[in-house]
Amino acid sequence: MSTAMRTDTQSSALHVADSHDLIRVHGARVNNLKDVSVELPKRRLTVFTGVSGSGKSSLVFATIAAESQRMINETYSAFVQGFMPTLARPDVDVLDGLTTAIIVDQERMGANVRSTVGTVTDANAMLRILFSRLGRPHIGSQQAFSFNVASISGAGAVTLDRGGQKVKERREFSITGGMCPRCEGLGSVSDFDLTALYDDTKSLNEGAITVPGYSTDGWYGRIYRGCGFFDPDKPIRKFTKRELHDLLHKEPTKIKVEGINLTYAGLIPQIQKSFLSKDREAMQPHIRAFVDRAVVFATCPECDGTRLSEAARSSKIAGISIADACAMQISDLAGWVRGLDEPLVAPLLTTLGRTLDSFVEIGLGYLSLDRPSGTLSGGEAQRTKMIRHLGSSLTDVTYVFDEPTIGLHPHDIQRMNNLLLQLRDKGNTVLVVEHKPEAIAIADHVVDLGPHAGTAGGEVVFEGTVDGLRASGTLTGRHFDDRAALKPSVRTASGALEVRGADTHNLQGVDVDIPLGVLVVVTGVAGSGKSSLIHGSVAGRDGVVAIDQGAIRGSRRSNPATYTGLLDPIRKAFAKANGVKPALFSANSEGACPTCNGAGVIYTDLAMMAGIATTCEECEGKRFEASVLNYHLGGRDISEVLAMSVTDAEEFFGAGEARTPAAHAILDRLAAVGLGYLTIGQPLTTLSGGERQRLKLATHMGEKGGVYVLDEPTTGLHLADVEHLLGLLDRLVDSGKSVIVIEHHQAVMAHADWIIDLGPGAGHDGGRIVFEGTPADLVAARATLTGEHLAAYVGS
Repeated sequence: MSTAMRTDTQSSALHVADSHDLIRVHGARVNNLKDVSVELPKRRLTVFTGVSGSGKSSLVFATIAAESQRMINETYSAFVQGFMPTLARPDVDVLDGLTTAIIVDQERMGANVRSTVGTVTDANAMLRILFSRLGRPHIGSQQAFSFNVASISGAGAVTLDRGGQKVKERREFSITGGMCPRCEGLGSVSDFDLTALYDDTKSLNEGAITVPGYSTDGWYGRIYRGCGFFDPDKPIRKFTKRELHDLLHKEPTKIKVEGINLTYAGLIPQIQKSFLSKDREAMQPHIRAFVDRAVVFATCPECDGTRLSEAARSSKIAGISIADACAMQISDLAGWVRGLDEPLVAPLLTTLGRTLDSFVEIGLGYLSLDRPSGTLSGGEAQRTKMIRHLGSSLTDVTYVFDEPTIGLHPHDIQRMNNLLLQLRDKGNTVLVVEHKPEAIAIADHVVDLGPHAGTAGGEVVFEGTVDGLRASGTLTGRHFDDRAALKPSVRTASGALEVRGADTHNLQGVDVDIPLGVLVVVTGVAGSGKSSLIHGSVAGRDGVVAIDQGAIRGSRRSNPATYTGLLDPIRKAFAKANGVKPALFSANSEGACPTCNGAGVIYTDLAMMAGIATTCEECEGKRFEASVLNYHLGGRDISEVLAMSVTDAEEFFGAGEARTPAAHAILDRLAAVGLGYLTIGQPLTTLSGGERQRLKLATHMGEKGGVYVLDEPTTGLHLADVEHLLGLLDRLVDSGKSVIVIEHHQAVMAHADWIIDLGPGAGHDGGRIVFEGTPADLVAARATLTGEHLAAYVGS
C-alpha cells in the first residue's frame, strides 16, 4: 500500500480559478449609458451613486442583473424556457465574471386582495402545517386553515375500467377548507349604494347606468339593453321586483345579443368580478373614485375580519388559534413560537422561528402576518423580500439592491447597513443603488454616474473609495457632506386641520391639530403610524391632494406627454393650425404609422428566445403616418415636438406662433420638479424610480386643492435634487397651499415649519404623538429618537 504524497508547490501561487475576482463591464449602451466600462470587485459591497436619471439602474439592473438572469434562463431546456419571460441581451460589448444575481427591488407587492404578509413570505404555509398537526380539536389537513380554500363536497357516478369491463360506481368527496363562507376569505363584505350605480329616473336607452365603462354605446351597455330581461325604454324606478333583481343580482346566464353568444350577469356580480377583485391601490383613479363612492366595505360579521371559517378558528394550540397567531405583532409571535416545545414538529418550529426572527432583525417586527401585502410601503415591501435571503446558505451570489434605505428612519439605517455587510461577509457580491450618505459610507467600492441626468448623464465620473468620492469634484462628492441648517424663523399657521381619535392600524386614539398654511413634516421610526395617521385621517378629505408612493403604470406607448395630459392641448393646437382633426396627431389613434401601428418599432417574436425589435422602415421610428408629418406648428411637425426636452418645449409653447398656454402650464410644472431634461415623448418604461415619482408630483400639482400630502418625496432623489425639492415645497407653501410631508430625510425635517413625531417605537410600541413643535424645539429637547438624529445631523 503506497502513501499519496501531497505537494504544496502551488500554495504560494494563485490558483487560476481564484483569478476571476472581477465583474467586468465594457461598452454598455443600455438606455442613456455612453459606452460605460467598469470593473467591480467580487465579494465586496459596491454602491452606485449619481443624480436620478444618470444611468445607475440602467447599469446595475438593465445590464448586469438582466444578463445574469438571461444566462441562467438559457440553462433550462427550450420547453421550460417557453414558460419563462424572454429577456433580450443588453446592449453591451463585454460582460465577464458574472455570478447568479438575486434582485431585491422596490416594486410594491402584488395588489391581489388575497395576498398578505404571511402568504408572500411562506410563514402562513408553515403555520397552517403547525396547526394541522398540533391544533385541538383536529379539523383536517393544512387546507382546513387556508382562507383561500373553500369547503366543498359532492357525489356522483364515476366510470372505471376494471378487468376490461367499464364499471359505474357512486363516489363521494369533500374538501375541508378554511375560507369563511360569508366573505369568501376577503375579511370584509361589500354593500352597494344603488344611487351610485344608476339614475332611476332614466331608462337604459337614456344612459341610466352610471358605472365607469358601462356607457350606452359601449359593449356592456349593449348587453344590458339587448338581454331581453327588461324593457330598455322603461325608467328603472318603474321596474318590477323581478326586473330589478335581474338588472342587479342575476347569476351568470347564457344569452344571445346581436347574434353573439355571451354570458349575462347582474350589475353587482359584474362589478364584484371586474372591480372588487383588485386591491384598491391598484385601481385607476376614476375606478377608485367610483368604488369609494358606490361601495361600502364593512368587516365581515361572521369571521370578524379574520377571513377564516368557524372550524379553523376553533382549533387552538396553547389557547391560540391560527387567526390569533396571524393577528399578533410578528415580534410577539416569534416569542410564542419559541415557547412551543413539541419534538414531533421540531424542524418546522425551527424554520418558522428563523423566518419570524428575520422579520424582527430586518426591522419589520411591528407587522402582523394578516396585514394585506398591498398596504406595505415600497421600503417595507423591499425588506419583506429580503427575508428569504437572510438565512440562505448560498455564497458567491450577486445581491442587487435598489435603495434599501427607502422608508427607513435614520435610527433604522444602521441596522440595514449591518445586514448588507453580513451578506457581503458570507462571500457574496453586493451591488447597491443608493443616495443616502450613511449607506454610501459603508461601501468598499463606489461608482458615481453622471455628470447630470438623461442625455447629459450615462458616464462614469468617479470610481474608487468613499474617501476618494469625497475628494472628487463630482456632484455627489461635492454634496456628500451637505447638511441643511435649521431655519432661523418659521412660518405662522393660518389654521388647523383637526384629527380626533385616529385609530387606524396601530394608532392609539390620536388627537392632533395639523397646522395649515405651513410646511408640516410627519416623522417617526418605520412602523410608528405616520402613514396610518395621514392616509387614514387626512388624505380622504375635501381639498386634500394625496401623492403616495404607488408606482406609475404605463406601457411602452405611454410617455410623459400622455401621462400628464400634455398631449391633449398639443394635439388641439396642431389640429387648429392645420384645420384637421386632433386624432391625427396621436400615435395611438388615426395618425399611427400603419406598418408598426404607432409603436415606432417592429417586434418579432422568437418563442422561447428573446424577441427582436427593429426600427420601422416606413416611419423611421417616428411612429406617425407620413402624411401627418406634413402638418406643422411653429415650423415643427408632431414627431419633432415629441422629441423635444421639457425645457425646449416650454420655450417653444411659451411664445410665438406655437404659443399654447395649457401646454406651457404643464411643462412649467415638469420643469419645477426638476424634469427639464426629460424628452416629452420618452417611453415611461425607460424612466427611473425617482423620475416617475417626480412626474407623479408634477401631475398632481395641477389639481385643485388647498392641502398637499406627499409620502416620502425624497425617494430616488440625489442629495443635490433634495435642495430643488425643498425649493419646490417652499414655492407651494408661499403660493397659499398647505403641505404635509411624511418623511425621514433630515434635510426636509430641518426645513420644516412644524414637526409631528410619532413613536416612541414601531407597531404596538408606537401609534402615539411623542413631539409636536418646531425643528429647533425638537433639537433642543432631544427627547425622541428623531430629535437625537436631527441634532446630530445639524451639528448642534
